[in-house]
Amino acid sequence: MKAPLYGAVLGCVISASPALAQNAGSSATSASAAIVQQAPAAAVVEPAVQPNILRAGTEIPLITREELTTKKKALRVGQRFQMEVSENVTANGVVVIPAGTPAVGEITEVRNKGMWGKSGYIGARIVSLRLGDRHIRLTGTFDDKGVTGTGGVVAAVAFVPIAGFFTTGTSAFIASGSGVKGFLDEDIAFRPVAAQPQVVDVPVQAPPSAPAP
Repeated sequence: MKAPLYGAVLGCVISASPALAQNAGSSATSASAAIVQQAPAAAVVEPAVQPNILRAGTEIPLITREELTTKKKALRVGQRFQMEVSENVTANGVVVIPAGTPAVGEITEVRNKGMWGKSGYIGARIVSLRLGDRHIRLTGTFDDKGVTGTGGVVAAVAFVPIAGFFTTGTSAFIASGSGVKGFLDEDIAFRPVAAQPQVVDVPVQAPPSAPAP
């Protein structure tokens, strides 16, 4: 009785083996397909965020847009004059202050030429620039001094004392278009240019081979 029963059980196991092997192969194939579908072809890397502030103390190249002189004795302390930015001021690839931006200067000291060889003098400071509807504070000073007539005075006094009184120096003169160096006196926040994301290729790994049935 044991021999027939053992033979029947062995027959069932043998008949079930192909089905088990087929199921195992199908599972391995499905897992491999899932691995292939999930592996990305490329990964998007966001660019690093750069600070978008132009700091106080940044140099601003300027030029005068008016002639300043003591020749006509019309210049006064506190008088303002026109200037403009001469070159683009950039930060992180963005033009924050474009060339041609209007700016303002102010006369701080005036000395007209006079007798006894006294030369003229102009002292000025940079006040601000206008960026859109906002006035940005600037700092910086510049000046000009005429040529003194001291040599002529000494010679004139040595020979004819009264002649030295009529010897004068030259007037101070700053031509329109003269280059001047200014500096930001406050920070300027600006909108950065939207950077394109960088695409980095990621190699796709080959799926593992299916186990033998």
